[in-house]
Amino acid sequence: MKFLAVDIGTGTQDILLFDPQLDAENAYKLILPSPTMIVRERIRAATNRRQGVLLYGVMMGGGPSAWAVEDHLKAGLEVYATPAAAQTLNDDLQAVSTLGVKLVGDDEALRLPLDVARVELRDFDFQAIRAALAGFGLKLDDLAAVAVAVFDHGAAPPGVSDRQFRFDYLDRRIRAENRLSAFAYPADAIPPGMTRLQAVARSARGVDAPLVVMDTAPAAVLGARLDTQVRAQERVVIANVGNFHTLAFRLGPGGIEGVFEHHTGMLDGPRLEGLLNALAGGSLKHAEVFGEGGHGALVYSAEPFELSDEGVRLAVTGPRRGMLAGSALRPYFAVPFGDMMMAGSFGLLAAVADCLPEHHDRLLAALQDGSGRGVPPWEV
Repeated sequence: MKFLAVDIGTGTQDILLFDPQLDAENAYKLILPSPTMIVRERIRAATNRRQGVLLYGVMMGGGPSAWAVEDHLKAGLEVYATPAAAQTLNDDLQAVSTLGVKLVGDDEALRLPLDVARVELRDFDFQAIRAALAGFGLKLDDLAAVAVAVFDHGAAPPGVSDRQFRFDYLDRRIRAENRLSAFAYPADAIPPGMTRLQAVARSARGVDAPLVVMDTAPAAVLGARLDTQVRAQERVVIANVGNFHTLAFRLGPGGIEGVFEHHTGMLDGPRLEGLLNALAGGSLKHAEVFGEGGHGALVYSAEPFELSDEGVRLAVTGPRRGMLAGSALRPYFAVPFGDMMMAGSFGLLAAVADCLPEHHDRLLAALQDGSGRGVPPWEV
């Protein structure tokens, strides 16, 4: 039986079809445009044709797709959206209406003129992945599990900062279960406030296997921890420098010792170095990160350690990792099983091992680095 892992980011969706009976390096991989980039191109095409657009489906990642909606409206063209799809633009549907989007019910959507372009919103398109792999003779009929990662801000209550809401969620999960796989859930156990994860579960049409969903940044850090050089370290800082968000975990003998999350676009190399140094040194403050527009910081262990010590003390992954190229912190660019782009997908497999006990031993054996090195790296 095989495992399908899909790590969905802003720029790409990274797809891994994994057979535990084969060496991990022989797994099949696809790097494809992210769903939000695909939706952006569909909306842009409608803009160029001077067509109205109907958004339907479920909540999904915004960014490029949301910007395309704004451009479409600025061009004087109509945008309709069902309530579930409209949450892609804002959890507050009144704010979506204020933007100029016309909210319609499902029945009303069906009655819109045929020249209105229909654009379905969803992060996870299992049928499209199935069709892409089928062209190469690969079938998805015998899957043991499917795992999908997306970034979920969560649905903050009215008047509550979505940045603070997400960081409070990170804190609760770490305090409840101090392990990176705490951010992964079987589909029937997703917390109520994690609305994008829930939308992934609702849109997983055609999946005839257990589904696990996870937050992207912890998945990438978990995958980076599988790198041979990184897993050998007792204490390490791992940073995922994503297109939109940068998240770093400090990991030690007792588990997660600290974390911060920021918006990548607000950072440059020197500022990121300063945050990483402060996280390792135990001095980073939540107010400092939140006050400059980031999500926040939490330090559970103030015991300092130096990123400049010998060995791998700072591991980095993510599409914007080049921000730390040449840094005096001597970052190690993690390549789990030889492929940086698959860090999140391999991290998902490790999370599946924790979420679905029936697959724990099989995946643990398959994700070893050949040394037989003891404790699974996600169980730090």
